[in-house]
Amino acid sequence: MVKYILNNRLLFIGIHILLGYASTLLRGSNSLKLLWLLIIGFFIFSIFFKKNRNEEAFLFAAYISAAEVFIRMSKGMILYETGKYSVILFLLLGIFVGKFKQKFSVSLAFYLLLLLLGIVFTRVPEGEYIRKAIAFNLSGPFVLGIAGLYFYKRSITKENLMNALFFMILPLFSMVTYLYFKTPDLKDIVFQGAANFDTSGGFGPNQVATAIGLGIFIIAVFILMKERITGYLLLDVFLLLYFFYRGLLTFSRGGLITGVIALICFSLFYTLYKKISLASFITYVGIVIVFTIGIWLFTSNITGGMLDNRYAGKNASGVQKKDLSSGRVDILTEQIKSFTENPLGIGVGNGKYKRQGAISNVTAASHNEVGRLIEEHGIIGFIILLLLLLLPLANFWYGNNYQRAFISAFYLLWFLTINHSAMRIAFPGFIYGLSLITIIHEKE
Repeated sequence: MVKYILNNRLLFIGIHILLGYASTLLRGSNSLKLLWLLIIGFFIFSIFFKKNRNEEAFLFAAYISAAEVFIRMSKGMILYETGKYSVILFLLLGIFVGKFKQKFSVSLAFYLLLLLLGIVFTRVPEGEYIRKAIAFNLSGPFVLGIAGLYFYKRSITKENLMNALFFMILPLFSMVTYLYFKTPDLKDIVFQGAANFDTSGGFGPNQVATAIGLGIFIIAVFILMKERITGYLLLDVFLLLYFFYRGLLTFSRGGLITGVIALICFSLFYTLYKKISLASFITYVGIVIVFTIGIWLFTSNITGGMLDNRYAGKNASGVQKKDLSSGRVDILTEQIKSFTENPLGIGVGNGKYKRQGAISNVTAASHNEVGRLIEEHGIIGFIILLLLLLLPLANFWYGNNYQRAFISAFYLLWFLTINHSAMRIAFPGFIYGLSLITIIHEKE
């Protein structure tokens, strides 16, 4: 089935576009939930049946990690955290039923044990569920731990890596199609200096923009490497521009900026690897700048100039905001203060309840995984953070520029995402795992 999908890419892109449209009609229905359960069931069966010989666990985990936002926004799952649980299950199955291709990482096993220590101090207010608090805050970090164990120094061929990126982009086509049909007439939307739920399918703009930023990165990587997602260069370029346009419309900056920074880093190392001449490099950069300015001006005109205000940190009246982070700095400040008062941590999930009512006009839930780690896990959280930051660097140091292009991009996608969106989705944990792989060419 995997080979059939890869050999009929345009067909399956079309199927996912139809899925996006159908989900606008079936949103939250039992039929849609059954469909996704069948897809997950088929993935599990395939990993078992194929014994993960062709990295099925990798491909299917990549698909679900990218599909999670779309599944949530269309209410296609019974459990909110199904996406994370599925990624964990696929990768564990891949480890145990397939050939053991990776080195065992004591550091990552230690990381998982350290995460569990934070549960000891967990306390929740009356009427709240401790299981829900723990699952909400630790399911993402556990995805990272399992992904790390699966990918640590695992030899992944260039072909398998590109196939996984293709699997990741498929559900994103469904998502942008869903956004197109769920977004009201843009003329009827009153754009302000804040993230826009109307253009994000009624779902969290932060998570939607994160997924779109990933899509921009993937399509651009295919174009830069002279490979084709659809089979046609012009169509790939059109899709890239459309993703960028949809991302700008969400008015959520973090996901888009993250995708662009990761792409720039990838491009620099890939250029060094290919030894592209300075003249060619300047030509490529010039073309990108022209297209970027064109899409920006087009979108800014549609939004009545509010897009410019949003990225400049101004409100709808054009007045500069005091806090460009939408309250995230206030929360981070409180988290650091909490760490100094409780160096052993306050327990998993307790940060949200500790801040409720203490900070006005912002959500009490953390958008920053770095802050959450040091507040809720204390000194152990600091050790966890240090471990995660350092582990991929050795992989980067000993790789060639081709490997560094991917490793640095995956590393940045993880770190920048957890700083604006924490680990509320499976994607950052999964993509961190990819920063630990060893990329080989088929001839090797």
